[in-house]
Amino acid sequence: MPLKLLLDTHIWIWSVLEPWKLSSDVAHALAQPGNTLFLSPVSLWELSLLAERKRVVLNSDLGQWCKTAIEELSLQEAPFTWDVAAEMPFTRFLHRDPGDRFLVATAKVFDLTLVTADERLIAVAGLKVLPNR
Repeated sequence: MPLKLLLDTHIWIWSVLEPWKLSSDVAHALAQPGNTLFLSPVSLWELSLLAERKRVVLNSDLGQWCKTAIEELSLQEAPFTWDVAAEMPFTRFLHRDPGDRFLVATAKVFDLTLVTADERLIAVAGLKVLPNR
């Protein structure tokens, strides 16, 4: 059965820059032609913050890097919509990272499986997750 996978920001970055950080289960799921891969615009925002802080080094300017990475991975946009915003009050969990809350709300609203290595997100009740362990 095909999966609809929402990549968290680090999974997206690792899949392009550091694929060895992906577990075999995650790498296999991302490579399956029947699976649809989604990315939230919030991940582009998070990447821009990481690049500004020099926590991630890109081999081209941010806009071109994102465009190329999105095309190479055949990513679909998981948009930030009114429904996602309305889900935000129900995404409270142990930490308050707004990016993570957006991703959780997006996964729930669009019925996506979140691909993540973040143990705090893996533990969120009611969230479909493919853990990168």
